[in-house]
Formats: sequence, structure tokens, C-alpha cells
Amino acid sequence: MQVMNLTTPAQYYHMLRRQALQEIKRPAILMTPKSLLRHPMATSSRDELAEGKFQPFIMDTELTDSKSLERLVICSGKVYYDLLKYREKNDIENVAIARLEQFYPFADEEIQEQLKDFTSIKDIVWCQEEPKNMGAWTFVAPRFMELLQDGQNIRYVGRQASASPATGQKKIHEAEQNKLVEDAMKV
Repeated sequence: MQVMNLTTPAQYYHMLRRQALQEIKRPAILMTPKSLLRHPMATSSRDELAEGKFQPFIMDTELTDSKSLERLVICSGKVYYDLLKYREKNDIENVAIARLEQFYPFADEEIQEQLKDFTSIKDIVWCQEEPKNMGAWTFVAPRFMELLQDGQNIRYVGRQASASPATGQKKIHEAEQNKLVEDAMKV
């Protein structure tokens, strides 16, 4: 079985291609929200579609100087675009954003390979939209802890644990969303 939360059309295409070409067929579970179908930032170039490949973990490509970075935010799904928009709007240049696209099987080696350049960052955050007891946090936290270097730790930023997945009021939901994005991005 494979469990994924994809953020771009190219990732979706390459996941489907990989699924069709694999020798041992395994089911694929996608948790991608419908809102990304219409999201103006969720796009892929022709090159990404034609020459790319599926990436279980996507590191920030815009901020490459790991020495100037103070925080690494790891997320999954559409919250990535909220974080990216906030970073651009506020001219934040010391926070990198990485995306976990495949939850299971957990891509330990790929993630560790990409995180090795960011050993100087001590402040690592897992950001999710879902309440703490409903999203991926309880699954990914112990797995990331095994991959981090000495002195690094990962902490949670998101909604409080709740019995329901949403507040039921749009204004409260938007206020919570704005707060979690701000908490994740402010150093």
C-alpha cells in the first residue's frame, strides 16, 4: 500500500505513471483535497511533467543557502501554498518549506539525503491544517525524530486536538488557519 498527499499536477502524473509501471501492484491511497484542482499556485511546467519523476519528499528549491536559514517547516498538502504565500507576502528569507508527499512507505533514505544539507537548522516544525489528533503528526513525528541529527528536534504547529475536524464557522476556521501559518513562519 502507498499513502500520499500530493501538491502538484506533475506529482499526480508521476504517481499514476509509477503506479501503472510497478511490477508488484499495490493500492495507492490519495488524500489530496479537491481545492488543489482549482488552486492558482498548484501548477507544473511542461518540463516537470515530461522529464520529472515522483518525489516522496520535496525540499525547498527557492532558498538554497542553508547557513542563512533559521527554521525548516515541513508540511503536506494544501497548507504548503498558504505557507508559501505568507513567506512571499512578508519577504521571509530565513525559513525553508519542505513537503512530505508520500507518508507510506515512509521514504527514510530520500528524506535523510535531503535533510543532510540542513544540519545547522535546529528549529524544525511540522505544520498541518488538521487538528493535532487527526492529521499526520502522530505518524510522522517518531519517524522524523529518527532521521534528525543530534541537537535537532521537530515540533508541532497547527490546530489544537479536537473532536471534530472543523470548527463549523468560516471566520473561526480562517482565523485558526492564519494563526497556524503565522506561527509556523515567524522565527
